[in-house]
Amino acid sequence: MKQNAIIAGVGMTPFGRHLDRSLSSLAHEAIEGALADAGLPLARVQAAWAGNAGAGIVTGQVCIAGQTVLRQLGLGGIPVVNVENACATASTAFQQACTMVTLGAYDVVLAFGMEKLHHMDKERPMHVYAGCTDTEHPEQLDAYVTGDRSAEELAAAPRERRSVFMDVYARMARDYMASSGATQRDFAMVSAKNSRHGSLNPNAQFRDVLTADDVLAARPISPPLTLPMCSPIGDGAAAAVIVSPKVARELGIARPVRVLSAVLASGFDATPGMPSVTAATATRAYEAAGVAPDDLDCVELHDATSPAELIYYEALGLCRPGGGPALVASGATSLGGRVPVNPSGGLVRKGHPIGATGLGQIHELVQQLRGCAGARQVEDAKLTLAENGGGFIGTDAAALAMTVLAR
Repeated sequence: MKQNAIIAGVGMTPFGRHLDRSLSSLAHEAIEGALADAGLPLARVQAAWAGNAGAGIVTGQVCIAGQTVLRQLGLGGIPVVNVENACATASTAFQQACTMVTLGAYDVVLAFGMEKLHHMDKERPMHVYAGCTDTEHPEQLDAYVTGDRSAEELAAAPRERRSVFMDVYARMARDYMASSGATQRDFAMVSAKNSRHGSLNPNAQFRDVLTADDVLAARPISPPLTLPMCSPIGDGAAAAVIVSPKVARELGIARPVRVLSAVLASGFDATPGMPSVTAATATRAYEAAGVAPDDLDCVELHDATSPAELIYYEALGLCRPGGGPALVASGATSLGGRVPVNPSGGLVRKGHPIGATGLGQIHELVQQLRGCAGARQVEDAKLTLAENGGGFIGTDAAALAMTVLAR
């Protein structure tokens, strides 16, 4: 659906390790930041969509997380919809909120995503990740992540406890290497690029700058992935206030950000020759927005691991099939290049608190479109895209949200 919604304000916490903070305190910081940015009091909010993915397992807060957060801020009575959609949770909350404004149901709504994954019991976040797969058919997941490896390779694989998704993305990376000729160094170049971008982002979980050699020399996780190629466990929150054009005019918003399209999709059992869920959803998002890939000025995409960035270059139409390695090597996706990708540092550097990640992407793109991104500003950014996937089903993402924003 073509959207008719305006982002009036955004807020975000730093992403990282927040053992000393509650889920609600993180959410409050992001929500209050978004309201202040919009110049609106909390009482103007007519409905809210609250995203969270891991708190039920990590903190024990289930079913009514959104209501508890807003109650502590002094807001009740309004519709509150709790959203859980794997790593696409926050962007799903955002899409649903925008759609309700477009349909005319509300004039002022709130979308927020919040996450607590760090816990003294380190098994708890691992249970969250495991639950983002089909738990009734574990043999299918096992066949996918190990199906291309020999017994000798499996025996030699690192044994440290890790998210099952690192094994999933490792398999995707190996398949991509086979089809495109990409090398481990190509993946390391993506990590190094995003470390430079993340070093400029005060909200990023990691701000040190790495070279490709640093990335290659780091601890192996799941071949061909090394530690800096993998997104970390994180806590944090992000929020957006979305308004109708009528309210945007009333507020006199000086730098409105328009939602041109916001599309949701789910993975399925694709037959040979079918496009990936990312490629198919990108086509829908571009068509709804009336734009093409070449029109984009910058992109925030779901680099849960660095190889995924190269794969998604192609799915989003930023380059031809097999052209991902050449695109990153050319500098086109670096700050100062033709279409900077993940100017925030991406998930591997900014962090990946899964229930907040999608709105973290929206926060970054709003700053870019307003010209407020500081040292990581993309020059004259007018049109941007966010791609946020989550979960795993069959051989693809289980949930996907795609958003096109314009100034």
